[in-house]
Amino acid sequence: MSTKILVAYYSSTGNVHQLAQAVAAGAESTGAEVRLRKAHELAPQAAIESNPAWKAHIDATQDVPEATADDFVWADGYALGTPTRFGTPSAQLKQLIDTLGPQWATGQLANKAATAFVSASNAHGGNESTILTLHNVFAHWGAIVVPTGYTSDDPYSAGGNPYGIGYPAGQSAGEPLPDDVQAAARYQGSRVARVAELLGPLRG
Repeated sequence: MSTKILVAYYSSTGNVHQLAQAVAAGAESTGAEVRLRKAHELAPQAAIESNPAWKAHIDATQDVPEATADDFVWADGYALGTPTRFGTPSAQLKQLIDTLGPQWATGQLANKAATAFVSASNAHGGNESTILTLHNVFAHWGAIVVPTGYTSDDPYSAGGNPYGIGYPAGQSAGEPLPDDVQAAARYQGSRVARVAELLGPLRG
């Protein structure tokens, strides 16, 4: 049976969406079955309409299903992605997490591999603190945190963040991610999938 990986994310202008696609591709490269899911948008339409890049991204990703609690129960491992919001996850991803109380209370989120990936406008714009905030969530779930460490063949060219990929996007909304960033995100996806497979006996 294939290992099942959920890549759940929120993206406003598309950078985290591209990271999520690369993480998903990395997980799939190991033979894992992957669900790519987005968090429900909470922002008012007027705010979206005021930012052309935000509206363009929303329009371009209508076909991506929204994440549900059933996706988390289904998965053997999770990769959660978000832009940083003052050094913490976006409200959209946090709202998704906050719906999972019943699944947490019944142990359905435990003993699964979990990793996080983020993007901020600059290198020190909250990338690491946002990932570590999500690590707190994984600890409450009883999930097994899977950092990237310095375990890939090239851990430094995409920034060398040992917690997970953190992309300093600058003003690059809508532009393709650099090759080294995509490679690091694919590696993170493959790593969480491999660890999830190893944790199979723990899940029972």
